[in-house]
Amino acid sequence: MEKEYIIFCDESDKQGRYYSNFYGALIVGASQYERVTERLNAKKIGLNLFSEIKWEKVTQRYLGKYKRMMESFFKEAAEKNVKVRIMFRQNAQRPRGLSQTQVEVQYYLLYYQFIKHAFGLAFLDPRPEGTQLRLYFDKLPDTGRKVEQFKGFLRALQHWRGFQEANIRIADENITEVKSHDHVLLQCLDIVLGSIAFRLNDRHKQKIPGKRLRGKRTRAKEDLHRFIHNQICQIYPRFNIGVSTSVRGGVKNRWVDPYRHWCFQPKEFDYEGDLTKGRQG
Repeated sequence: MEKEYIIFCDESDKQGRYYSNFYGALIVGASQYERVTERLNAKKIGLNLFSEIKWEKVTQRYLGKYKRMMESFFKEAAEKNVKVRIMFRQNAQRPRGLSQTQVEVQYYLLYYQFIKHAFGLAFLDPRPEGTQLRLYFDKLPDTGRKVEQFKGFLRALQHWRGFQEANIRIADENITEVKSHDHVLLQCLDIVLGSIAFRLNDRHKQKIPGKRLRGKRTRAKEDLHRFIHNQICQIYPRFNIGVSTSVRGGVKNRWVDPYRHWCFQPKEFDYEGDLTKGRQG
């Protein structure tokens, strides 16, 4: 059992055609962190990928190298050295009754729910001396009061019943922003998250303006997404990227599973069928 876990957090499309509010996170035990990082960095160097890797840099030229990186990353996930979670919201489910304040801080409210529930940390076996949690975020969009308030809510999670029962502790100094350039795990997460947002919002169908053909970069990204989806399916056969991953009869799988998706559903919402792929596509 780990004394400490590190969670790296990232976000992608705030507003997409069909799905919005994409959040991604991965968790790694502190005792595994250096070994996993060293293996992935060694893979990067071996592939001559010396700069930051990210979804927006995917091209036909680097497609093969990015596939090899994702293969190594998902090997770590399959061996449960890291666990990955992706959350998004379907546009057709329009939240009902939100106040103006809730609309203004929606980004942080959703992020809070993601951290609170996505990893199933409440099902972590408690250690008598407690389990420390570190939260590393890639560039939050605001500064000042909103960010400090958000961090305050995250610190308060240790007093939530689920975290109390798991004896999870979050120190003030363990919630911080980091640069993705310095963390290969965050870079790999960016690629996975970008791939999911790309496919769910049908960006693989985009064509060059004024032409009937798709661009080379679009085709390369579609190819990489297919490769990533295949890697996920090796963990979960016939994985459906657009719905919440089943717990398969055991709620503790929210913690145990190496990879999961969560299609966030508001408690109250109006369903607008015109915003679905079948109606818009």
